[in-house]
Amino acid sequence: MLKQRVITALVLLALLLPALFASAAWPFMALTVILIAAAAWEWGRLNGVPSWQAWTGAVLCLMACAWAEHAGWVRMAPALIWLIAGAMWVLLGAWMLQRGVSGWSLWPKGSRWGAGLVLLVLAWIAMAQAHQRGVNFLLSVLVLVWAADVFAYFFGKALGGRWIKTKLAVTISPGKSWEGVLGGMLGVLLVALVWAEVDQALAPADLSLFSLLWAKGWWVALPALLFMAAMSVVGDLVESLVKRSAGIKDSSGLLPGHGGVLDRIDALLPTLPLAMMLVFWI
Repeated sequence: MLKQRVITALVLLALLLPALFASAAWPFMALTVILIAAAAWEWGRLNGVPSWQAWTGAVLCLMACAWAEHAGWVRMAPALIWLIAGAMWVLLGAWMLQRGVSGWSLWPKGSRWGAGLVLLVLAWIAMAQAHQRGVNFLLSVLVLVWAADVFAYFFGKALGGRWIKTKLAVTISPGKSWEGVLGGMLGVLLVALVWAEVDQALAPADLSLFSLLWAKGWWVALPALLFMAAMSVVGDLVESLVKRSAGIKDSSGLLPGHGGVLDRIDALLPTLPLAMMLVFWI
């Protein structure tokens, strides 16, 4: 399993890094839209739609992303789009986590399927637009999510259940603890501070999300970063909830050793649109 994970990770990096740093934007957009289409196919499977409908969802995602690029949304999407995306994630995430695993299946299947496709397309537009702003900006959003995940894992392992006996979401993801979430938030703040200092020293052409937030003052940066870290956890829990509702461990086997595409990008799905929302509205 470990060998598979390493090989898959190396292959993904070999594809992603050249596309990320290419002088033209199209290699990155092409690679990521394929991944989003694969995630759309997985989403259909998780929600029990017929095979043809799952494939249709992938095609619809491709078409919607292509239309968004043609309409210029990759360069400058209407700011209202990010407010809508943020509201969808906050409200839908809160509703899903409050209702639990059993509540998800009460939604009409078509509504579940369609809502997921919309959120996947919005995440791709946000990723492509973040890439247009600059590699430093996009990487800062990605690292925010990775830092929240890594710090949460180690804090959860070391301190989970010692301070707060109540589990975070025992019926959805029994391994997650409040100590892990708090550790993840602390990690995000530390990474943001260091990254902003490095930005100031190196003066890159494009500023990171962290630098843009700290420039507004700590009273803006602190709640914004904590909110982003919390929403990355929501993205992870939402996918776990849907998988539990479907009785499936992984979203698919497309990435040997890692599961499916959704398993790797779940925490990014809310944070990418929210990052663009913060840029436009703060």
